[in-house]
Amino acid sequence: MILLENVSKSFKGRTVLEAVNMRVDAGELVAYLGPNGAGKTTTIRLIAGQLLPDGGTIKISDFDLRRDSLKAKKMSGLVNQHFSLDAELTVRQNLDLHGRLFGMGRAGRHEAIENALRYAEIWDKADRIIRHLSGGEKRRVMIARALMHNPRVILLDEPSVGLDPAIRRRTWALIRKVKESGVTVLLTTHYIEEAEFLADRVIFINKGRIVKEGRPETLMAEVGQWAVDAADNGELFTSYFHSRDEAMAFIAHRESLTIRRVNLEDAYLKVTGSKIEN
Repeated sequence: MILLENVSKSFKGRTVLEAVNMRVDAGELVAYLGPNGAGKTTTIRLIAGQLLPDGGTIKISDFDLRRDSLKAKKMSGLVNQHFSLDAELTVRQNLDLHGRLFGMGRAGRHEAIENALRYAEIWDKADRIIRHLSGGEKRRVMIARALMHNPRVILLDEPSVGLDPAIRRRTWALIRKVKESGVTVLLTTHYIEEAEFLADRVIFINKGRIVKEGRPETLMAEVGQWAVDAADNGELFTSYFHSRDEAMAFIAHRESLTIRRVNLEDAYLKVTGSKIEN
């Protein structure tokens, strides 16, 4: 459903993406992980058609973003990392504007608005002005807006950033609902637990290049099952073990050690030597 072949992008002589190849199949939810500045948002903007690549090919379904730009863009919905709603309009007015921009007729627009409001569980705020909503409510409005024109692909760039843990998990439930409806989802996130909970597959990017991909459980199993963290002179060192007994034997008679389950960040650290940080 999403295909990138040898995609590159530079800004002012600085390479941001280099020979990126990516495939996201229909109905799949893929988490795209990497530190701040790795190239995640640039990739999303390229797929959304907000930027043109310097080289390579990008397709959504069978539509090439260079040759069939409008058709490709209609196939996807975008939820930006930063709030992009008109703060002085109501929820309903924001959705109506989106429908007009996508060429939806009045009757179809009205029906799509009502369906999107209920799907995102934001119907009770339909006539509230955006600036009066909470962060979590605004995020649900943005997801509702992205779904209005029945896209086959949803691009989510840090959809739960800045939300408190309870609201973040409610947002996760909505994202999973979108995926289960058959929509293809590409998700960027810094929250490791978000990727573990939601993703069918994970793609790691570092310094503009894809360095590893696979199912979350497979990537973690390659590292081990248990991790032991040790602090020394202000630095954190981690050792990995395939059984709890091995980990417990390692920490015996040692102080200031922490034992925990391996997570996706450990897998990323093993591949790149750095953690996923904002």
